[in-house]
Amino acid sequence: MTGYAQASAGSPRGTLSLELRSVNARFLDVQFRIADELRALEPVLREQLVARIARGKVDCRVSLAEGDGVTPRLNEEALRRLRAVAEAARRAFPDAAPPSLAEVLRWPGVLATETDADALRSVAAALCRRALDELSATRTREGAKLAAGIVERVREMRAQVEKVMPLVPEAVAAYQHKITERLREALGSADDERVRTEIALFASKADVAEELDRLRAHLSEVERVLGAGGAVGKRLDFLAQELNREANTLASKAASAAVADCALELKLLIEQIREQVQNLE
Repeated sequence: MTGYAQASAGSPRGTLSLELRSVNARFLDVQFRIADELRALEPVLREQLVARIARGKVDCRVSLAEGDGVTPRLNEEALRRLRAVAEAARRAFPDAAPPSLAEVLRWPGVLATETDADALRSVAAALCRRALDELSATRTREGAKLAAGIVERVREMRAQVEKVMPLVPEAVAAYQHKITERLREALGSADDERVRTEIALFASKADVAEELDRLRAHLSEVERVLGAGGAVGKRLDFLAQELNREANTLASKAASAAVADCALELKLLIEQIREQVQNLE
């Protein structure tokens, strides 16, 4: 489901801000956009996100506005590595100009700030919890609207099934009579045994009572899953596939236009449900 949340708070190094954006996805995909000097915060943030979100593409952005009282220092180890790289590059390209002071200071890791790493992680964890609460509330509101739409389509499908069930015996009987007359004309004689064999074969293929019963059962399960709440997306995705399977079988075995129309309407409603299910966690 889609959602957005943002939170910020003071930290030993300045104002720390965290932003969460989520869009629909079949599985969970968490992407981080964090400055290199804050990369140590990623594990604690990822742990919280994975624990609270089961589905969707989540973009987590973390930024830091340094406070006025924070004085950066030169990272001697980073400078040593940069110097070694620069000397190797100068040997390969002797005519190249040396890096400027501004370029050196912009090199990742050259400027470091004395800070309490544990305190910074604690602030980041608290920010993530606040943002997740807001994101979850947004996704819950959207999920409730989507669930209501799915329930409405389930009701329409159940009405279609209930409407067509009384028509099935009559449609099968009419079609059997039609097949009987055609068989007798084709055989040129009243070969009742052959006719009965063919009709029995047809009856076994045209009987859709089992498909209608399974459709009813699947629709009841959809309602139960939605009523139970929680992470329902994957379960409903599976049920939508099963509903579509039964609707396809119903269409292939339709003995009348009414049954065929019912199967087509069911397939349209199921496709609408499948589109909505992809947005649910």
